[in-house]
Amino acid sequence: MIRRIDLRGELAAGNLSKRDYQALIPRAGLSIESVMPSVMKIIERVKNGNEEVLLDLSEEFDSVRSASIRTPRAQIDKALSNLNPEVKSALEESIKRIRKVHENQRREEGVVDVVPGGSVTERWIPVDRVGLYVPGGRAVYPSSVMMNVIPAQIAGVKSIALFSPPQADNDGWPHPTILAAAAILGIDEIYALGGATAIAAAAYGVRDNKGELILHPCDLVTGPGNIYVAAAKRALRGLIGIDSEAGPTEIAIVADEMADPQFIAVDLISQAEHDVVAAAVLITNSAELADQVEKALIRQVALTKHKTRITEALSGVQSAIVLVSSIDEGIELVNAYAAEHLELHLENSREWAKKIRNAGAVFIGNYSPVSLGDYSAGSNHVLPTGGCACHSSGLSVQTFLRGLHFIEYSKEALQDIASTVVSLANAEDLPAHGQAVIARFENNE
Repeated sequence: MIRRIDLRGELAAGNLSKRDYQALIPRAGLSIESVMPSVMKIIERVKNGNEEVLLDLSEEFDSVRSASIRTPRAQIDKALSNLNPEVKSALEESIKRIRKVHENQRREEGVVDVVPGGSVTERWIPVDRVGLYVPGGRAVYPSSVMMNVIPAQIAGVKSIALFSPPQADNDGWPHPTILAAAAILGIDEIYALGGATAIAAAAYGVRDNKGELILHPCDLVTGPGNIYVAAAKRALRGLIGIDSEAGPTEIAIVADEMADPQFIAVDLISQAEHDVVAAAVLITNSAELADQVEKALIRQVALTKHKTRITEALSGVQSAIVLVSSIDEGIELVNAYAAEHLELHLENSREWAKKIRNAGAVFIGNYSPVSLGDYSAGSNHVLPTGGCACHSSGLSVQTFLRGLHFIEYSKEALQDIASTVVSLANAEDLPAHGQAVIARFENNE
């Protein structure tokens, strides 16, 4: 069901580079370039079209046509009133925890007095308007509503639009649970748009048949999605800001002989459940544990609802059990892999966690599974995938803020540094830059 890679001795020899590691444990073969031509056609249709064009696109790709692209308030209220009380309670508790964690990410204004009379103030300003994408394909993700909306609200974003695919079972509106989760958070600007269509609509805005603007363009788009969403984000980056080009979900686990094979098996399965291209990787120095996990996977997969999907994900080239000689080597390997989700099932996991440099989020010990972070740990589950955790962070309040510098120098402070500015301007052959300083003192002598 899952392949095994034996690297015992290989890592100790020091003859494997980061690229070698990534070749041994590749991500699934998804190519954004392969879908880019079709995505560019969608973007052009949205850019040059109106609401009718977007409804046509929804009919083509989602097999349903809603009455309009914007979900009526009555539909949102209905979804909230019909929400299962148990689900509502779960959402409210998760919202409370996510708010608590993200409130701690607020940024404070800072003032630096560089010299007497010269200061630089850094202020954190929220983005004016954001578009938040919530997927709605194989599964429904009210959790992604929380993860996108809460940090944007805490950052102080004033205008928030939410996009989610239309559902044939809901008269062409987004899934009722998504609508209800948005309602709990006070979001009522919700568009029944999915895939590249939604990202393009957020970037360009949408007009009705009379030419009136009914969806204002967004400055930033965040949220996970399929390959078409990722391709549209790549194509439109620059016109809009994006959080990341999110790819298939992935989990890596580093475990020793003290780990519980049952826990590891169910955690690997939980992420493989997302998609046939999801990655599930176990790295261990214990061949016995590897054997036990393989047996547990066979038993547990047979009991799951989505066993066909899970089996394909675990059998793919992107999933593996990797044997290493030591946990130190395992940590080196997992830092090179840079997993979206990383679990540590080790004796003294907390100490080993201090050696982790590259991961979207790190789950420490037996009772911190990834699924906790997916919903209710308080952390954010919109995380970098595809090895991007070596240079990028997960979604946070910071995603929705921009640091602006406010520079204020007195005449005396500028005069004191004037010769330095002139010297550097001349060195760059930009004398007018220096003259802009000199001119302020020539007529005042």
